Amino acid sequence: KQRTLQTITRAVGVGLHSGQRVEITLRPAAPDTGIVFRRVDLDPVVELPASAMGVGDTRMASVLEKEGVRVSTVEHLLSACAGLGIDNLIVELNAEEIPIMDGSAASFVFLLQQAGYAEQDAAKKFIRVLKPVEVREGTGAQEKWARLEPWDGFRLKFFIEFNHPAVDGSGQTAEVDLGLESYIQEIARARTFGFTRDVEMMRA
Repeated sequence: KQRTLQTITRAVGVGLHSGQRVEITLRPAAPDTGIVFRRVDLDPVVELPASAMGVGDTRMASVLEKEGVRVSTVEHLLSACAGLGIDNLIVELNAEEIPIMDGSAASFVFLLQQAGYAEQDAAKKFIRVLKPVEVREGTGAQEKWARLEPWDGFRLKFFIEFNHPAVDGSGQTAEVDLGLESYIQEIARARTFGFTRDVEMMRA
């Protein structure tokens, strides 16, 4: 069954990149709505569905764009929704950026849990990968790639390489099978990180 929230829940925070105070309201939504971001600070209000086709910029944050309107840093809230199985949700905000909270998805997990879940009279929809799909970009040391392969479940494996001692000296590979491991325990608290060299640019 599809899932939404039982009640409305709200939070206030600060945008990581903008420094703006942001009010966010999470509302239940009807079956097959999906997750929709609503910029209530604009007149008229603009709605941006959470869709891969709506992704604009991905430097420093995941950004949804529609006709010049943006909602940025959506990745932690969308992670929490995916991890908790929330299919339908209206996200109202009065600024361009989702608040960073503690830098992880855990704060959003807490908010969603406080609102409670409501099962809906509609079946969930899944994408099933039937054959390997791969994309590559760049060459040599700058090459990046991602691959989807058929699997009976949902398993993720990541490898990062930053050529930096703080990263190279720690675990550079992570693998999680969401059929066996808990999203809340193993993933939700993973935090964003940055480099000192980027601090002044961020402040500017």
